[in-house]
Amino acid sequence: MDIESIHEFTMNLGEVEETQPFGLDNIVYKINNKMFLLLATDEIPLRFNVKCNPELALELREEYSSVIPGYHMNKKHWNTIVVDGNIPTAKLKEFIQHSFELVRGKK
Repeated sequence: MDIESIHEFTMNLGEVEETQPFGLDNIVYKINNKMFLLLATDEIPLRFNVKCNPELALELREEYSSVIPGYHMNKKHWNTIVVDGNIPTAKLKEFIQHSFELVRGKK
């Protein structure tokens, strides 16, 4: 996945707001005015942060070397995903979808 495909997938989830509160190098995607995806546009390889169920977050870190504790985030609830080709695109989309659904459920 690249920045454009992440953006397109994320915006098609519905009711998503795109913001840049941390500067031009980061895109924050929100639902219900709450962040669920932070995309670093200046990182090589590409990286993004997603919210995750705490138990699942630990499982994913054990399963994939490209999933690490959330950079500059609460490491219990956030993972950083390194898009380096080691995780299939379908799984990357699952991570984004999971984060979206977690945050959308909170009002």
